[in-house]
Amino acid sequence: MSASNWKFATSFTKQFWNWRTITQLVFLAVAITCSILAWNTLARNMRNSGLAISFDFLSDPASFDIADTPFPYKASDSYTRALQVGLINSLKAISISIASATVVGIAVGISRLSQNWLLKQIARIYVEILRNTPLLLQLFFWYSAIFLTLPSTGDAISLGFATLAKDGITIAALKTTISSEFCALVLGLTMFSSAFIAEIVRGGILSVAKGQTEAAKALGMNSFQTMRKIVLPQALRVIIPSLTSQYVNIAKNSSLAIAIGYTDIYRVASTTINQTGRPVNVILIIMGTYLAISLSISASMNLLNRQFQIVER
Repeated sequence: MSASNWKFATSFTKQFWNWRTITQLVFLAVAITCSILAWNTLARNMRNSGLAISFDFLSDPASFDIADTPFPYKASDSYTRALQVGLINSLKAISISIASATVVGIAVGISRLSQNWLLKQIARIYVEILRNTPLLLQLFFWYSAIFLTLPSTGDAISLGFATLAKDGITIAALKTTISSEFCALVLGLTMFSSAFIAEIVRGGILSVAKGQTEAAKALGMNSFQTMRKIVLPQALRVIIPSLTSQYVNIAKNSSLAIAIGYTDIYRVASTTINQTGRPVNVILIIMGTYLAISLSISASMNLLNRQFQIVER
């Protein structure tokens, strides 16, 4: 081996086998070992209990009805199809809640910085009340105090474009009825999460230098134009990373739908556990499902975050 090749090999070895690399390899080895031991312990305990880590029960008939079904489903369908119905219901609630919480949160966050004293105080009270009360309590309030107090279908309140009843909201143009449980869940997630998003937006706006606003005013821009074209685009660099955790929280908090009777994937899974007696198997499915949803949200937000970051030379 020539002197130059030997020097390169030695340099590469020193760079690779530094203390950071060794620490990471040790941590990875410990994590893999702990995972294998945990899995073997779980499998052994289940065998001792006369159970097995198998998912063959998913092809058995579910034998229970689901109120909110985005596609045709009957009780004779398999547990797999029942879980698919629950998954679609969860994704529907999560996506709508994320979109509505973002819109409301931005509006409230901007209102917190308004020059209008009354608007500013209303936004502050909104944030303080919703942010400091448990989400489960809020869900019970919206469902029990609002939707369950509506009249029955025969005496429904007509708004022209929709009718309000205890069973849900019927939209005339779409000829569809949205259940009260779904409305209460989306409303609760929206209101609760928007309070946190509002503070994130407020912090992001305050992070933009005041000179940017002054320069915009010097160019003749009004407050709306300044906020839309100058302040918010720069504030998004601070806002987006923090929004990721809130969106993931919305996805995880949607599991509280079981408290008000909405048939999301967690409720379907709970019924499946009660009927099949396979708690570990079903819990593994639920954990994997929520993990996949959370990682998908994080990956999407990371891609969006890269679009708004300052590219340095």
